[in-house]
Amino acid sequence: MSQEGNSGDRPAGQDPLLLLKTLQLLWTKKEMKKLKEEIRRGFAGLEDPLAGLLDMLESNGDWKGKGHSLGYYISSELQLWMKEHPAVQQSGMKLKKLQARVFRILDQCPANLLDPLISIYQLHTADRNYLLGHVSHLYHRGDYKEAAILSIKLKLQPDQDVEKMCAPLLFQDKINLVEDYVAEYPELQCRLLEILDTWCEPDFNIRDMARQYQGLSRYKPDKLNRKMLSKLIFRLLDRFNVDPALCPNVINQRHLRTLNYLFYKRFVEKTMTQENWADHIQSTVGENRWLQGHLIQLLLRYCDLNTAARWAQRCSLPEEVLPSEVADELQKLEIQERVEEATKEENYKEVKKKDYYQLPIPRANIRLLQNWEEMMQCYEKVLKPGQIVGIDMEWRPSFGMVGKPRVSLLQLAVRDEVFLLDLPRLLEQAEVKGEKEKLPHFIQRLYSDATITKLGYGMSGDLSSLAATCSTLKGMDKQSQSVVDLLTIDKLLQKSSTDWKKGGLKVDVLSPEQSCEDGGLRQPEKGLSLLVQHVLGKPLDKTEQMSNWEKRPLREEQILYAASDAYCLLEVYEKLCKDPESFGLSSDLTESLVGKPSVKPRAKKQLNKQEVPSPSGQQCKGSDKETSCPPAPISPKEFSVVCDNMLQGLGRYLRCLGVDVRMLENEDDHRKAAEIARQEGRVILTSGLPYQTLRSHVGEGRCFSVNCSEKAKEQALQVLKHFNVHVTLADIFSRCQVSQQVRGHCIAQEQVCFLGCHHAFTTPDPCRPRAQCWRQAAGSPAGLKAVCEPSRPILTYGSSVITSALPPWRAPAVSGPSQFGQQWEAQGRGLGGRGSWPCPRLSSAPPLCTSSCHIRASCWAKPDDPSLTAAIAKKRDFLKSAAPPVQESS
Repeated sequence: MSQEGNSGDRPAGQDPLLLLKTLQLLWTKKEMKKLKEEIRRGFAGLEDPLAGLLDMLESNGDWKGKGHSLGYYISSELQLWMKEHPAVQQSGMKLKKLQARVFRILDQCPANLLDPLISIYQLHTADRNYLLGHVSHLYHRGDYKEAAILSIKLKLQPDQDVEKMCAPLLFQDKINLVEDYVAEYPELQCRLLEILDTWCEPDFNIRDMARQYQGLSRYKPDKLNRKMLSKLIFRLLDRFNVDPALCPNVINQRHLRTLNYLFYKRFVEKTMTQENWADHIQSTVGENRWLQGHLIQLLLRYCDLNTAARWAQRCSLPEEVLPSEVADELQKLEIQERVEEATKEENYKEVKKKDYYQLPIPRANIRLLQNWEEMMQCYEKVLKPGQIVGIDMEWRPSFGMVGKPRVSLLQLAVRDEVFLLDLPRLLEQAEVKGEKEKLPHFIQRLYSDATITKLGYGMSGDLSSLAATCSTLKGMDKQSQSVVDLLTIDKLLQKSSTDWKKGGLKVDVLSPEQSCEDGGLRQPEKGLSLLVQHVLGKPLDKTEQMSNWEKRPLREEQILYAASDAYCLLEVYEKLCKDPESFGLSSDLTESLVGKPSVKPRAKKQLNKQEVPSPSGQQCKGSDKETSCPPAPISPKEFSVVCDNMLQGLGRYLRCLGVDVRMLENEDDHRKAAEIARQEGRVILTSGLPYQTLRSHVGEGRCFSVNCSEKAKEQALQVLKHFNVHVTLADIFSRCQVSQQVRGHCIAQEQVCFLGCHHAFTTPDPCRPRAQCWRQAAGSPAGLKAVCEPSRPILTYGSSVITSALPPWRAPAVSGPSQFGQQWEAQGRGLGGRGSWPCPRLSSAPPLCTSSCHIRASCWAKPDDPSLTAAIAKKRDFLKSAAPPVQESS
């Protein structure tokens, strides 16, 4: 309001405490709008607003509680008001006096009042020694949290002792506050990590440290044990990007735990090969004498003297530091033992061939690519439209070390070929040649191409590691299209299969290590290996899973393992696509598995609205205002499709509506639909997993996925609406002139069955009445054309009911509604070599059947029978709902 700045509207020197009482009344009534206006008027009327605020805070106690108190609200409003009236700012001695008063308030000040008070009274300009003295006063009073928060607000950390300030906070479990304390000062971060590392020394007593700080009796220093400290140190090393060498104690302890873990994997679980295990042991101990000593002790516990002596020789340990028995064995090593070891390894390889999944392609088709010239071999093959690519990645196990793993090998498998991309070499060469964007561009293009199906297992983790390897690839998960994560299928299989929970096949594979020949079964398969076993019959050999993938050259076992991990995805996917039902999966899996992993179902649905494929294969992309652009309407005669073998019911239904339909037989492979579609220009109708494969073989918009759980009518409506096919009454049954064999149907000249199949006698007999053959009685939707002509009977096949809408043929024995208990056997005239069946011909029953089906006559109906009227009305409604919009023809 304009009166705000006019001091004449208020008496000069208004009492701040009177203003406070007015504000308290409004605060109690929760009249916030009036409260804000009154605060601004009041400050405008005060002779010294800054001193007035202190008067109000000193006399009011409600601001000491948590949450937004009246004191906080007044202080915040003054801070905003001062930005509009900078003239009220104080300086010099007057400001220093105000600051001294503020410090007395800060002793009991809640955290939310700090920022407004520091800003209003410019505390950052106060004497630094005075500020440090006030923080020290809070600290010695035992208010460690308040002292740290005020230090952070006033940026006093460089002038304080890190250990002194942070130690009591750690004992109080205020780790986040400790991280904030050192967040902006790298030198303090290093100092804090050095302190924490000393706390991890074997002889350090954490209780003695805790006794130095008063007021911590109710806190338990035992919670700050070495394990917790180790986790904290590694998290801080990662967050602050500090050299791990700064913390030798915790690093050595972590390496020692890694050694114990490797011994467990090798000698207890027996899931690592000797060579793979040895690589990791060597890289873990390195040149560290302390770790090498622990290695010898572990070898003596798990192995024998000979193995311990070999490692002592490998680490170049002097005999004087070795146990005496190891030193003696070191002098007895012989070359023959190495030959025996190699022989056992060969026998082990033969066992693996029998018990594990084996690559179905020759070794020559596995290509290790280490430069861009070699990369061109896979560039065109992998990026080919319609390609299906199995993708896997390998990196060196971190064993809990700092940082995300960096991908060492990227495997791309296509049919009959696997490409292994040596990422470190390729990225290094690209950097030297100034072409560092070349490889990331290739990977981005692969993942973002919707025409290429990408198969993986746990893709989100792989993409995260890929982003850590090359920063250009960050956000790839949001750009990815047409990806199938078999981990999702794995979870579905675990739910659907009763045998899955048995844990898979346990393969009895003896270790080649002599010290491990005590036998024992392998651990049950899990992850991708279990999925491969469930689908393909044999598990993956995972003994190279924890290899040192950064070491070059790669061993032959590593190359075969990496190729198998990628290629098995193609075989699993192909088998699941071919027969998902046999694995307890529904055939419409693809719709929930294929696409962008990061897109939610609602977002994907919106995408479908904006891009509607037309029968010609073109897409109409909607604008912001129009979310869809449907294709031009076409008639059923212009629409031709090929139905996959799980949609035969849909095919018959569409044929009944006048659509040109071809259907695969039950034994046909799904890919036959693509051949027919390309040769005859048809649209593919499919469902489930085969959709992604088939759509990659035809043009855009020439393959449509149908919901297999719906009935044929709903499926037909979905197809007709999507392709904008308009059906008229003239189209109904217009394509039912093709002679096909229909089992169990009564068929006569110019008759049509509800399944959309028609049989015409080769020698039409004008004397014989025409008949319409249906699956149900006339009380159900009957043929409109047949019912409208009383000269035509409506028949059902098998032992169903006959309802006739004709005047009596040749005067039947009884006219009008009546029941007949006798069974009639109508004379049949054979088609397609069937011949004729000898049976009596009744004068009232013309020869209608192509087979010797038995027909029971249960009632006759007159043309004006109400059931026929209802049938006509029901049939009209049925036709209108079957293919909207149906145009009534004259």
